[in-house]
Amino acid sequence: MSADKDIDGWLAERGITVMESRSRARAALEEAGLTRPGKTRISEPKLPRAEQILAERFYRVCSASECQHVARASGRALLPVDPRSHCEHCGGSNNRRAEVAFLETCNRRGVRKVVVVGGSPAVREELEEKLNGPLQLRMVDGTERRTGSQAQGDLEWGDLVLVWGATELHHKVSSHYTQPGTPHRHKVVHVVRRGVAALLEAGITHLNR
Repeated sequence: MSADKDIDGWLAERGITVMESRSRARAALEEAGLTRPGKTRISEPKLPRAEQILAERFYRVCSASECQHVARASGRALLPVDPRSHCEHCGGSNNRRAEVAFLETCNRRGVRKVVVVGGSPAVREELEEKLNGPLQLRMVDGTERRTGSQAQGDLEWGDLVLVWGATELHHKVSSHYTQPGTPHRHKVVHVVRRGVAALLEAGITHLNR
């Protein structure tokens, strides 16, 4: 005899807890003949098909604007979920939401080349993995010697220069980019908070001014 599961509990495991979302998901399962009105449990052999039905019809999405934008572009119906960890786009990650918003802002503002000064090796690697391609990145190790002419080359090359002061960044390196009178100073953003999301949000704020 096959086991069965509580339908509302199964939906909740997928972040479908909002009343309207749950009603729409149930309606889709009923339309597919996997359950019927008033029934509270579903047999486990039906669950893979139920998962497929929901995935084909709905895009499970949080309330973040960038996630909503991607969801609308999918062609599927939007199904609000809570918590955000069940969002198909960001999975509840602040970093992921910031990456999407940063890329959209750069595209809108015509920014193609971005210099990041500072940050740990692991974070620089993460940024290259997530942003390189749509953008051209130049990552500057803030712990290694940088000459004034090298910094000048970075400033001339980049459309946006993010100087990450709250990370592994020596003053002798950062001063080449941030001291008053530096050519191309209008491109430079001095970021004082840690975290990838904070870095990218500072860039977004600067570009939107």
